Amino acid sequence: MTELFPIYDLATARETILKRRDWSEITYPQSLLDGIFQIFGERLTPEQAVARILNDIRQEGDAGLQRWTERIDGIQRASYQVPSEAWQEALDRIDPDLRDALWTSANRIASFHRRQPAHSWIHQDEDGTLGQLVRPLDSVGVYVPGGSAPLPSSLLMAAVIARVAGVERIIAMTPPDRTTGKIPDVILAAAAIAEIDELYALGGAQAIGAMAYGTESIQPVDKIVGPGGLFVTLAKRQVFGVVGIDGLPGPTETMVIADEHAHPGMVAADLLAQAEHDILATAILLTPSRKLAEAVAKEVEARLQNLSRAHIIHQSLPERGGAVLTPDLPAAVEEANRFAPEHLCLSVADPWSLVHRIRHAGGIFVGESSFEVLGDYIAGPSHIMPTEGTARYASPVNIEDFVKRISLVALTTEAGASLSAVAERIAQAEGLDAHASAARERIKQNWRTTS
Repeated sequence: MTELFPIYDLATARETILKRRDWSEITYPQSLLDGIFQIFGERLTPEQAVARILNDIRQEGDAGLQRWTERIDGIQRASYQVPSEAWQEALDRIDPDLRDALWTSANRIASFHRRQPAHSWIHQDEDGTLGQLVRPLDSVGVYVPGGSAPLPSSLLMAAVIARVAGVERIIAMTPPDRTTGKIPDVILAAAAIAEIDELYALGGAQAIGAMAYGTESIQPVDKIVGPGGLFVTLAKRQVFGVVGIDGLPGPTETMVIADEHAHPGMVAADLLAQAEHDILATAILLTPSRKLAEAVAKEVEARLQNLSRAHIIHQSLPERGGAVLTPDLPAAVEEANRFAPEHLCLSVADPWSLVHRIRHAGGIFVGESSFEVLGDYIAGPSHIMPTEGTARYASPVNIEDFVKRISLVALTTEAGASLSAVAERIAQAEGLDAHASAARERIKQNWRTTS
């Protein structure tokens, strides 16, 4: 077993890297808690710190927003909104190859999601009319992570889909660079390509609070989408109900199922691509082949030397990554279903033979030509996918995240009276007399009209 890329038997892996932990089991690093103390002047949990920020923004609006942004990020400015002229200037300024890449990504995202059925329907018969009306949300806020790795792709992966869905107002918030106080050109360019309506240089819990509650200068939204760090995720959790959210994305994760035919270098490259995101990223190989696992471990160590984010990988891989030896491929698939990974890659000789067995995953990447990095940027589906095992019940961001369904009921008088008798019986069983009375009134009214 190597220190960098451990190789586990299945039983050990289930108690370590394959074991999901509840929010209540999270233990925060002392450095994080010390950082909170420096900002707040008292010992608070991250949840308590976020609650204080959100409450001040809800109560004080712009004043609270400015105070916490200055205290946390060290940035003071009269207005956080970035004018659209700056987006277009950045789009013109960036490298032409990068500009073309962003346009290609946006077009593929739009094309993919235009195919997703999300249509109103109406059915008429002798009882009248029933149906569902699909309506876009009025407004959506997109959070775009910044920091050491600004992610214009996350802006495209949410805002483009919202635009396809017909959302009227789309805003985005992203933290500016702490040194320059500016948003990177590549994110400004993505804002122009996505044709959003407003962009704000705001990050962290205070950005989530501004989108949820609104301030004097920022109108609130109906739903917040997009990944973020710990404080963003905790803030989304606390504002849910005031606004809708897409989910509570945790650290990113990739699981690769591979057999003896897989290319060790490709598998290693895919795992390293995931492990470089942050120190809590998960990159796991499931394979029945010890020979492959050992070859991948060697490739990981060899390739790591040339990577700029090797210091992050040195922390994430030994703690949350590695290879797991399974009895066979069907067992690997079942283990993947238990884990419900964000990304599941099939690097096997016959990947399509496994696809029908997979029940839980944010996305399935079939074969070594369909590697996960393509899903991050260019394939078409959104890369904002369920993590932390929520792929058991949740989906990647898609058109459904930006629309709502309204039930339509228009029954004939006769059908209303007929069904009222059934409704009355159920209401009586529930002890709801007013419900039963409302149903009886329709029966009486129909008797008067027809007699």
